[in-house]
Amino acid sequence: MATPKSRPRDGHPGRALAFILAVTIGLVGLMFGKGLTTPRLGIDLAGGTSVTLTASSKDPKAINPTNMNTASAIMLKRVNGMGVSEAETQIQGSKNIVVNIPRGKGKDDTREAVAQIGTTAKLYFRPVLATGISVPAGAVKPSASPSTPATGGSSASPKPSAGSTAKAAGSGTSTPKASPTASSTTAGRAVSQALEAGATPTATAKGGASAAATPKPSAGASAPSAATSATTGGTVPADLASKFAALDCTDKAQRSKNYQTSTTANAVACDQEASANPSFPKGTYEKYALGPVAVNGVNVSNASAVFDTQRSMWIVQLKFDGTGAKAFTKTTGELAAKTAPQNQFAIVLDGQNVSAPSVSQAIPGNSAEISGSFTQKEAEDLANVLAFGALPLDFTTQSVSTVSPQLGGEQLHAGLIAGAIGLALVVLYSLVYYRGLGLVSIAGLVVSAVLTYSIMCLLGKAIGFALNLPAVCGAIVAIGITADSFIVYFERIRDEVREGSQLRTAVQRAWPRARRTILVSDFVSFLAAAVLYAVSVSKVQGFAFTLGLTTLLDIVVIFLFTKPLITILARTKFFGGGHPWSGLDPKRLGARPPIRGGRRRTGRPGVTKEA
Repeated sequence: MATPKSRPRDGHPGRALAFILAVTIGLVGLMFGKGLTTPRLGIDLAGGTSVTLTASSKDPKAINPTNMNTASAIMLKRVNGMGVSEAETQIQGSKNIVVNIPRGKGKDDTREAVAQIGTTAKLYFRPVLATGISVPAGAVKPSASPSTPATGGSSASPKPSAGSTAKAAGSGTSTPKASPTASSTTAGRAVSQALEAGATPTATAKGGASAAATPKPSAGASAPSAATSATTGGTVPADLASKFAALDCTDKAQRSKNYQTSTTANAVACDQEASANPSFPKGTYEKYALGPVAVNGVNVSNASAVFDTQRSMWIVQLKFDGTGAKAFTKTTGELAAKTAPQNQFAIVLDGQNVSAPSVSQAIPGNSAEISGSFTQKEAEDLANVLAFGALPLDFTTQSVSTVSPQLGGEQLHAGLIAGAIGLALVVLYSLVYYRGLGLVSIAGLVVSAVLTYSIMCLLGKAIGFALNLPAVCGAIVAIGITADSFIVYFERIRDEVREGSQLRTAVQRAWPRARRTILVSDFVSFLAAAVLYAVSVSKVQGFAFTLGLTTLLDIVVIFLFTKPLITILARTKFFGGGHPWSGLDPKRLGARPPIRGGRRRTGRPGVTKEA
């Protein structure tokens, strides 16, 4: 029998068991309480789209980790800003960025997100020099000759929703002086309302300034056999005359082409979408002759879509950094002195016009707002482009791969079957070889599985962890790691029993050596997982993360569950008495009879003399 000094080494196994069971129940309760009963699945399991983009730059030094991280963050914000939740971006190597977009509620979600990702060129604010339209072939083309503008006070005005204003954000609205304002509207709305009204609509700022819009051209009727163009306002500069006339924005290839060859030269651009003006034939696109870049998109520090409850309308608030604020103030001052459409500035992304607000008064300061007859989606899309449109590098789309939910479901099903087979083999081996002790290993595997599953479910919401196919493989490998820890401890106990120790004493003596072996083994596994996670990319990181997580949980389970449980079982007659089915039968293990007079073991600290 052990001396009194050895008794405290049993510790308080009941406390450790109560603690880990309380933690397990707490995690499961939190999982159900938050409704996170299933892990977030990766694209290869849930279905979705993966886009690979490659960076390029005229300056090789510009492709550096700082710019790549910035571009990756902008892409993620751009996609998530569209309402596509749980997207993720990963940098592969030194030049590639992989954007994973989970399957959305509809097909348009993914299609629109991919289009946004591909729009990776620079964002610029350019003054509008002239506007025009491209009418599709076979459609009735409106006459390009405008009627004489009306100047009297009786001139017709556009619909109230067409009038749009822009003011310095954050300023007061009680007096014109405290709230410098400017009339702004998208080019499409300005031209549309002018043509529809048939007169000279004016948008008057609170300060009293006004800007005349282009009047409605008289409707000419012809059915051309090819797409035709017409200038609707302004003067096209000589260096753009032929290019502007030849530009057919109804042609997708021409519309998508980026004509911005230089930030200091004039350029042409098309609208991203067909005009919604009912006066234009269906499929008509508006086009622009633009001046040199006035404000660079990188100088927009923030933009957001906000619903103004006082005016009951959606507005876009934007802020500039110091450089952008100076350039914006100067530009709005110059544009305010001009007439439509040359009082407009175009917001151009990837060579296509996103919006073209008009200005009737200079807007000082580093903040402003764009208002008009925006829908919520239009305001959010414009704010998204303004906030996240400018990238520090140019990117080209290398590949777009889509995984269907059906294929992902099949992969998940196969992974679960593989895990179930592995778990069944471990359970069968434990019961056949360790008998009663096998029940302890099974209980430990159950606790480890519950902890792993609940943590994975919670991490999906907390840090965006997605369970992909490699992560499932990592969880399957973890079954072997957990079982290995049980085997190490069980074999140490059996070795002590073979040498003649009583089970209760064997449990305590076996623990120090088993603990060192388990810790060393788990440390090597965790180190390998950490290194793999740090140097790997994309889905391999899911394997590394799961392997590292389950390795840590293995230590928790073996220390707080397995060891305390065996300590308690050693006090029972079934295990302590060496029942043949306990897995600790001395005769079956070939135990040596105890040495008379006792014996002392040396070389291991803390081991006392045995009676």
